[in-house]
Amino acid sequence: MIAAVVGGGAFGAYALFGGGAVAEDGSSASDADAVKTGPLSAAEVRTAATTFLTAWQDGSVTKAAAATDDAAAAKAALTGFGEDGRISDVTLTRGKRSGDAVAFSVKGTVSYKGTAGKPLAYESSLTVVRNAKDGKPLVGWKPSVVHPDLGEGDRLVTGEAGTPPVKALDRDGGELTASEYPSLGTVLDGLREKYGKTAGGKAGIELRVVRAKSSESSDSSESKDASKASKSEEADQKAPDKTLLELSKGTPGTLKTTLSPSLQKTAEKQVSAKKQASVVVMRPSTGEILAAANSNPNFNVAFQGSLAPGSTMKIVTAAMLIEEGLASSDKPHPCPKYETYGGWKFQNVDKFKIDGGTFKSSFAASCNTAFISQAKKLDNDSLTKETQQVFGLGLNNWSVGVPTFDGAVPVQSDAQMAASLIGQGGVRMNPLNMASVVATAKTGEFKQPYLVAPSVDDRSLATASRKMPSKVQTQLRDLLQYTAAAGSAAEPMAGLGPDFGAKTGSAEVDGQKKPNGWFTAWKGDLASAGVVQQGGRGGKSAGPIVAALLKAGS
Repeated sequence: MIAAVVGGGAFGAYALFGGGAVAEDGSSASDADAVKTGPLSAAEVRTAATTFLTAWQDGSVTKAAAATDDAAAAKAALTGFGEDGRISDVTLTRGKRSGDAVAFSVKGTVSYKGTAGKPLAYESSLTVVRNAKDGKPLVGWKPSVVHPDLGEGDRLVTGEAGTPPVKALDRDGGELTASEYPSLGTVLDGLREKYGKTAGGKAGIELRVVRAKSSESSDSSESKDASKASKSEEADQKAPDKTLLELSKGTPGTLKTTLSPSLQKTAEKQVSAKKQASVVVMRPSTGEILAAANSNPNFNVAFQGSLAPGSTMKIVTAAMLIEEGLASSDKPHPCPKYETYGGWKFQNVDKFKIDGGTFKSSFAASCNTAFISQAKKLDNDSLTKETQQVFGLGLNNWSVGVPTFDGAVPVQSDAQMAASLIGQGGVRMNPLNMASVVATAKTGEFKQPYLVAPSVDDRSLATASRKMPSKVQTQLRDLLQYTAAAGSAAEPMAGLGPDFGAKTGSAEVDGQKKPNGWFTAWKGDLASAGVVQQGGRGGKSAGPIVAALLKAGS
């Protein structure tokens, strides 16, 4: 007998195939040729979901796959669920329907050769769609139907772990666990994938998600060169394999990181108080990463996010303008209400303007038009070169110890080039990138951030091709210090001076009611950056998070 839960009660297999919900959707011979269209009824959703789940639970893989809109992909995934995942005695319980989506729970037993079986339980969901050809309700196929952690090309595999487990340690020798530090789950997975085979451990038997491998195409040499950067970025962004269930424990090797337990605890506490918040703390003099945290533990936005950084990018733009002789901290600089370039009309927040002001006053007030006004005097690649050559970003060559996105400042033209000067357009960064930016501004020399010391595996860290000229660094520090003391960053940075500097930012995103709020700052030998997606102005949203960490580390 196969059972499913409907409205709190169970019913037998006869209700799935002989009558009940199925009978509600019966069609007469007279309209057999008509293709049904329009929204799905509740009965259609229930029936399609139950048909699929019952067949899957019963081991009828072909029948279950036929109840989806991609039978071939579904059959391969469901076959792998049993054969590669070694999951048997499956019970699927249908949960509540929400529109066309149906939640369900999965219970089963995972066994491997002589290893005793272990119970497996998790929650998943499916969505019912209407087949465009015949109007039939079907389960919209995607790998996450089988397990929520599965992406395209990923597999469930039970066997000896591909890599032995790793016991990651903080800088003081204490163990780092996802239970104590929720944000570190993906980081710990990444450390295991990179260092598991060399850290001295022994693999156990486990059920894990094996991620899809990047496919190598037969590009011509010309197209290979053109796509080299994007392929490198894809490799860096690939999520690590993930352990779902241990059947027998392996022996972990040990790996020391640069993380500070006290700062990591503070970071976790700060991001947990907001939605979609991420933050990083590092040491400018060395590049050591001291803390990294995200409100959402399922994706490491702090290291792998790719977001427009808004006005925090003006740190890089200001350095470029000063070096090019287009701006000077204490000299007059225009900050009109509007500035047009490339057919776009740019404005400042609340349409403010500064009459007779200096570049310092424009920077501290985060005046957009002060930067846009210089676009006509720049080459299309000016900002890209500054970012790569001085700040060490955008080259996809960082070696942090776990996967990272290393920033992107593509060469653009016209209005998009102007927008990039204020951290919009095609510019993409994350908190790790922006913490590095303010650290470089503080010291005048790029130090690649790292989570695992390069001495552990004799790897080389990325370097910038040139140092920031001393006259540029002096003025840039002056701009950031003034902003922290008397500008848009003054409120969150109050009491943290005098050896400090900061920059606020907000980045508009299509479809969002509020912009993403950014904040980056240094105090002494600490640098930090944070973002709160849809948080509004950075000084109010991300600023308090960064300031709390700088204070805690002092």
